Order: sequence, then C-alpha cells, then structure tokens
Amino acid sequence: MTTPYQTPDYDNEAADYGHEAVTTEYKFSHVTTGRYLPTPGKAPAWPFSDIGSWMIDANASAADWITELKDWRREHLVRIGYTDVNYRRPELQWSQRNFVHAQMLVEDRYFYDVDTAQYTVDKYLDDLIARFGGLDSVLIWYIYPNIGIDDRNQFDLAHTLPGGLEGLKSAVQAFQKRGVKVFLPAKPWDHGTRDPGCTHWDGLAEIIKATGADGINGDTFNGVPRAFFDACDARGNPVVIQPESTISSEEQLIWNVQSWGKKAPDGPVPPVSKWKWLEPRHMVNYENRWGRNRNHDLQYCFFNGIGYNAWENIWGIWNQFTARDGETLRRIAAIYRQFPQLVVSMDWEPYQVCHQGGIFASKFPADGLCLHTFINRHEYAVNGEQIDLPHVDGSRYYDVWHGVELSPRVRDGKAVIELPMEARGFGAVLSVQPGVTVDGLEAFLLAAAKRAAQPLNSYSAAWTALPQQLREIPATAVQPTAPDGMVSIPAGEFVFNVGGIEIEGFNWAGQDVQFPWEDCPRRHHRKHMQMAAFHIDRYPVTNAQFKAFIDASGYRPADDINFLAHWLDGAPRTGWENKPVVWVSLEDCRAYAAWAGKRLPHEWEWQYAAQGNDGRTYPWGNDWDDSCVPRVNRGRRVLAPADVDAHPQGASPFGVEDLVGNVWQWTDEFIDEHTRAAILRGGSRYQPQTSHWYFPQAYRLDQHGKYLLMAPAKDRSGMLGFRCVVDAT
Repeated sequence: MTTPYQTPDYDNEAADYGHEAVTTEYKFSHVTTGRYLPTPGKAPAWPFSDIGSWMIDANASAADWITELKDWRREHLVRIGYTDVNYRRPELQWSQRNFVHAQMLVEDRYFYDVDTAQYTVDKYLDDLIARFGGLDSVLIWYIYPNIGIDDRNQFDLAHTLPGGLEGLKSAVQAFQKRGVKVFLPAKPWDHGTRDPGCTHWDGLAEIIKATGADGINGDTFNGVPRAFFDACDARGNPVVIQPESTISSEEQLIWNVQSWGKKAPDGPVPPVSKWKWLEPRHMVNYENRWGRNRNHDLQYCFFNGIGYNAWENIWGIWNQFTARDGETLRRIAAIYRQFPQLVVSMDWEPYQVCHQGGIFASKFPADGLCLHTFINRHEYAVNGEQIDLPHVDGSRYYDVWHGVELSPRVRDGKAVIELPMEARGFGAVLSVQPGVTVDGLEAFLLAAAKRAAQPLNSYSAAWTALPQQLREIPATAVQPTAPDGMVSIPAGEFVFNVGGIEIEGFNWAGQDVQFPWEDCPRRHHRKHMQMAAFHIDRYPVTNAQFKAFIDASGYRPADDINFLAHWLDGAPRTGWENKPVVWVSLEDCRAYAAWAGKRLPHEWEWQYAAQGNDGRTYPWGNDWDDSCVPRVNRGRRVLAPADVDAHPQGASPFGVEDLVGNVWQWTDEFIDEHTRAAILRGGSRYQPQTSHWYFPQAYRLDQHGKYLLMAPAKDRSGMLGFRCVVDAT
C-alpha cells in the first residue's frame, strides 16, 4: 500500500515514439516490430510517395497478400506462445466494445466546477454526446504536466484531488453510472519525487481498489508489464490494461487486451493495424492529439475496425474536433455500437477487391451477418458500383451509413453494390443471410438516415484556437509612497518579452496563454509597454505575515486539503517565520492580499520589477550566479525554502529580492471555456531528477511556467508562494 503523503522533514537535507518504415511488399517474414503491417501493391519507384501513386494497384496483390498475412499470423502467434484466455474473460470483454475513448484532464472545467466545488461528470459527458456521440471509456488524468512542481508523487496527486480518494471514487462512479468505463494512469518515469514506499503496481492497484476504476493506462509504456495486471487481479479488481504506445514485447498482447495506436502513415493505401490483425478482439484506440484535421485518422479506424481516442484537452491546450470530424466519429461509433460483435470478428479481412481505385474496403463477418466498411481516399466523390459480394437467394443488403435498404443487381452470382462515396468519405454495407434477424435494425436505419440527410462535407472542417481571457485584477487604493516592506517601481517604458516553457505543444496556436493584445494563445509574447508606477513587496509574503492574517481574519478555506501543510499545530515551525509561505492556493493568496489592501501582480509587473528596462536575463545581470539563489535541491523530498532576505546579492535593479530560485510565485490567471491556468514566475530550488517530464523550471526572466488549475486541494504546492503589489500615484 502507498504510504500517505506527509510534509517532508525539512530539517534533514540528506533526506520516444518512433515507428518503423512501412514497405509495400507483401512478404512478412521480416515483420516482427512496429504498429502497422505492409500494404499490398507495389510502390512507385520514384523517391517521392506522391509521384506515381496512381500506379498502385492494391487489388492485383490483395489475394496473395491476405494468404501470406494469414500464414504469418498463424506462425507468429506460435512464436509468442499466444493464449486468448484474457480476451475470453467476461469481466474484461468490455474492452472489445470500447470504441470511443478520451483522455481527460481533471483540470477541464467541464469535469470540475471550482465555484461549486463539485465534480460535473454529466456536463462533461453531455457535451461530448452533443459534439460527437459520447464515450465508451475515459482516462482520468491527474498527474502530468503539473507533477514535479513539488515532491508529491503520482499516487499523492490522486489523494489531493478534491475530496481525496473518496472524491475520485465519486467521479469514477458518476462515469460508470452513465455506462462509461474509467482508466487511471501509471507513470513508469516517476522516480524523482517522494518514494511511495511500495512498487508502482501495488501503489496503483490500491488506488484502483479504493476507487473502483476499470482499467490502467500505461503512460509511455510500450506494453504494460504483467505486474500491474496481476496486482489488481490479486486484490479482486481485474482491469483492462491499455499501454500508450506500441507493444514492444509481443507476448504482452496476452494481457494488454487493448492499446493506443499512433501516427498511422497517411498514403494512398491505408495501413493495417498489426495488433488488431494478430488478435482481432484487441481494441486499439487510435490517437492523433495534435491533429487539426482527423479525416485520415478516422478512415484508418473505420478500415481496421478499431476505435478512437478523442483527445481534445492536451495538457491545457484545447484542440477541439472540427464539426466535420465530430460528425464523422458520431456516425462511425453508431455503426460500431449497433454491430459490436462484427467489429471484433475473428474472420476480419482488409483490402477487399473494389471496382474503383482509391476506394478501400474491409469485411467483418460473423453469425450470418457481414459488415463491409468503405473509405474513399480521393478528394472527390466516387459514386456507382463499388464492390461485388457473394450472393445467396433471400439475402438482404443495407447501406448502414445512409440508413437505407439496397436492392442490388445480381451478376454472375454476386450482388453488385452501388454506393455514393463523398470526397474523403465513408460507407458501410450490412449483408444479412436468409433467416437471420438483427435486433434494433429498423430503429438504427431510421437514425442513420436522419444523420445522413446532411452530407458529411457540409459540416465545417475549419479549426480555430479557443480564445482565452485574462482574469481581471481589481486595482487597489492608490498609495503615493511605498507602504512598509514594499519597493516603489517607477513608471517607464518596458519591453515585455516572455515565453512559456511547456514541454509539449510546439509553437502552435492554442499553446501557452493569450494576453489581451493578442488574437489567440501562443508560446512567445512581446509587447512594448508604458508601465504605470506601482509598489511591490520587497520579499515574498512570509509565514509570519500570513500567520498575522490568519489571526486577524480567522480565514479558513472551505477546501483546506494541504492548506499550510508545512505548519505545525496551526503555526509556522520554529525558525520558519521569515521563510516564504507556501501550500497556499491562488484563492488563499487573493484573500490575504484583500485583507492587506493589496493585490497580486500582473505578470508584466512582476517581470518589470525583476528586470528593469535593460532586458537582463536574471535580476542581478545576464550570467547565472549560484551565490544569488538558494542551493539547488535535486533530492526526492522538497527542502525548506531559504529565508526571504538570505540572498540580497540577487536583488533586481529596483532592489526587489528573492525573485528567482527559492519558490515559484503566483501572478496572472487565464481562463478559456475548458481550462484555467496560472502564470508562475521565478522557479524554485526543487529540481526532481530522473525524467524530463517533470514541471520544468523557469529561472530566466524571459520565461514563465503555466500551471494548470483545478481546485485549491490540488493547486497548493510546497514550492509555490506569492508577493503583492499596491497601485501608486
């Protein structure tokens, strides 16, 4: 069992996803790694895939290709000692119907309402139903990208959600009540924060047991080790294991009963999912988190009979489905959910012979039914005859994409299927043998016809970044001179130049934050500003000052998890009076500032006070100087901050001290429809090691940290304090 998070003993200071090239030959003896299988047909001899692509004839080699692919699969399963025992376990078979999955940040405002302090699962799910038809499973993500701001490990962060583990359990149950299964994350790289006192698999298995979650997502795992599966089984909580990336050891296919897929090559011939082919009941949820246009992703899914990871909130960057992609997913998922037994047919075969080039089809037969899925790789419509299907008198045929029954001509003992196929579009045909009934088919066809009444290409495929707003900071009463403990910052010209240090997100629109003078969020910001005069605290607010506030006001937050966690018996530790107060949320800091007649600084005010107007890199100059900051801590536990006045040599040109390298400092808050985030300045002395995924430091004055906000319980940190400002004449 994980040991609970405790305030560290501050007095004891001792204390990539590449994928392989895809060939177009149809020999398989060399195919032992990778996510995708070779495609049939010959590639053009030219070195550029778009030159001569019209020469590819997948039909010409499809029969030989399928024959050899089946031979390869038969041999390969023997080589890995394959058994399907876990795919036959009733308690795990829901994974075979897990068609639409989403990774969801707990910081998403549709999931949790900080104003009412309530989990809002219904709001979250209703939005997705409206936009693309809803979910079959969700990953509740509560760790990255904030982990590493202090020493809380991946298990501690579950306990510090609003309501603790009981709160997380209530959210899990709310999803399950709506028929949505729940995954929780595992992080193999988390070895730089607090030692949990147990193995990673035992620690997560305890949280799974406490919350009743259904599965484990293995972040960065190339196949989740059996230890996680067995640890949950041993506690009576069998789980579906879902590695993020490809399965590196193919034997892991036995207990990794589903997985993510990534970055399927986008060429004229769609690729085949290797894991789906080896075990057709293995459900892959393909993802392309940064994709603006997901048409290829969805065609790849429909061709392979696999699901989708509908991931939109990517570490606080909102990459929403376009209307066209959302409607596409809705229609695909509706077909999957109507015929789930066909999607995982053991007799699935891709690359059925089609009449027209650029149209690709797969068949999924079972129990007298056969579903054919079609995709059009062209940027123009392809209508008319598409495929010939073996015909038995009395068979019925349905265009289940458009919701109509078909009456095909029979030619040479085969039913000639004609379908309209939109540009970059989709199609699906259900064949029903004589005497076979399909429950709910009539109602499904009516719903499909209603959906198809509006062509897919009439939906907008335009993508735009979600706009953000800077939260207003009300002005204070004007003070002509600096109050005690504050420094006057004169009016003047200032070039505000800063960039976000987020690990992921490239330089795309939607990254980082959007200042009022910008038209969308972006990583890099620069503005020439005329600064008004103001007064700023010479030092961060100390424990002694915050204790005076508590004593005078009686302040106690409603959400008090981790509030002043470093204090003992409601007071600062002896000798800590002059250290910066930490374990305070943005809401706590605002309450203090209002009591003191002050406010929090805007980021550009903080930077101006730290930098002056000469563009220096650090408060003391352009070169890093270890003597100007506390000693860096690279251990697994946070250490006590230094006293706020311990490094006067690190003062800014205006005489402001303790700006960099002791504790992070709160400044502005940004809000969009789905995310709240705060800008943190100055960095801290804590640098957890062993992974580049931990919250990165920003000591330079042209860098800032973006800290995702959920609720005070989770937002408070042992390495995060604040300072205040007052408006001047």
